[in-house]
Amino acid sequence: MSLLGIDVGTAGCKAAVFSADGAMRSSAYREYPTRHERDGWAELDSRQVVARVKETIAEAAAGARGDPVTALSVSSMGEAVTPVARDGRILDSSILSSDVRGGDLLERAMRGLGREAFYEINANVLAPNYTLPKLLWLKAHRPDVYREADKFLLWGDLVGTALGCEPVTSFSLASRTLLFDLRREDWSDALLERGGIDRAKLPRCVPSGTVAGTVSDAAAAELGLPRGVAVVVGGHDQSCNSLGAGAAEAGKAVCGIGTVECMTPTFGLVPPAAAMLARGLNVEHHVLAGLYVSFLFNQAGSLVRWFRDTFAAADRDRLRGKEDVYDVLAREMPAEPTRLLVLPHFEATGAPHFISDSAGAVVGLRTRTTRGEILKAIMESATFYFVETIDSLKALGIDTSEFVATGGGAKSDAWLQIKADVFGLRFVRPAITECGVVGAAILAGLATGALGSVPEAIGRFVRRDRVFEPDAARHAVYEERVRAYQRLYPALKDLLAGL
Repeated sequence: MSLLGIDVGTAGCKAAVFSADGAMRSSAYREYPTRHERDGWAELDSRQVVARVKETIAEAAAGARGDPVTALSVSSMGEAVTPVARDGRILDSSILSSDVRGGDLLERAMRGLGREAFYEINANVLAPNYTLPKLLWLKAHRPDVYREADKFLLWGDLVGTALGCEPVTSFSLASRTLLFDLRREDWSDALLERGGIDRAKLPRCVPSGTVAGTVSDAAAAELGLPRGVAVVVGGHDQSCNSLGAGAAEAGKAVCGIGTVECMTPTFGLVPPAAAMLARGLNVEHHVLAGLYVSFLFNQAGSLVRWFRDTFAAADRDRLRGKEDVYDVLAREMPAEPTRLLVLPHFEATGAPHFISDSAGAVVGLRTRTTRGEILKAIMESATFYFVETIDSLKALGIDTSEFVATGGGAKSDAWLQIKADVFGLRFVRPAITECGVVGAAILAGLATGALGSVPEAIGRFVRRDRVFEPDAARHAVYEERVRAYQRLYPALKDLLAGL
């Protein structure tokens, strides 16, 4: 028997088949573009993404026919929902978390409740990034779509229904909507009423690891899967990623470097609301019962991808199938810290600051500046964004002696060394860096009995590849560069808000 893990991200989707002993048998990946029809808007074509997800499933399943898939689960981005009609038709695009629409409507809906009172229910910091502002915008500006929608489905839910299951959502994904009661583990009547959102338009909330059903015969035939494959409810990508990296106990933290970089600490209990809110941190369910996580996040891989498509598109096309363009660009990066500073505000920022009225900046350019320096400066400054959060994690009892680095960015030796040098901490790369699909596959195995326990699963699936130790001399240089970086946004704040 084998297990299929699926990960649906902002820029691309992955599928991987694993044997029960944790060996990856096959995998597939597809990218899709983000649409920016107006400034501040960011959407995905949901029909296109579903098609790409199906392509990855079919390709991964074809590569493992000698060991048929028995169960699957989905790790997916949070916040973004797709309106779906009763007959299953996709009615509109999926508005992403980086989209700023609906922020004013959210403030109006929650006026008078107070941040503290809201946080006691949902444990998120009110910001435009989440689902509720998008639903409010649809109600106000596309009322026909809102009325016709039978369900608004988060991405894990949508993939599940495309495979033939009833629409259900995990606690971890439901939390990203701003409509979920963390402690009652269900939709909040009070928050639904304030937002004017119909409960019937949302899927049923269940714990991660719940068996939602089986892949329909039609979907199995289309995708090359055997009949009767169990569909197990997965969760928010960062929670699945945490499991796939082996962070299955309180006090551990993972650094996921994908389209968005996310520091994910794990807690055994719901942390005190006052301490978390004061630091701009959320709380949501881990995909494992009895554990909780929080997120500190901002743009990362999306900036590197922007750099690739803007400064190295010709190289990418020329090298296709011969060499990874990122390997070529990495060789152009200087060995020592750069003198450039990049403000990673190309889109609305994430926790803990949630800044939506800013813009990106590259400071310190000279006529002799090379593209390799600019790329390294992007990686450096995307890391600088998180320096102040390390102290917050320490204060919350998180072990910060080392971080397990996951996601596509973890494949870069240069970036992981930058992180080790900036933070002065050890960074560990696992043998499989795409830990979202690993975590999803583990969930599928635990739910169906293919894996007996969490420690057993981690022992089979999670292996170390390389450890990156900090260089003391470079760390000292970066301490000075971080102080300069921390002056950058205050100096440009008014100008960037006007732009």
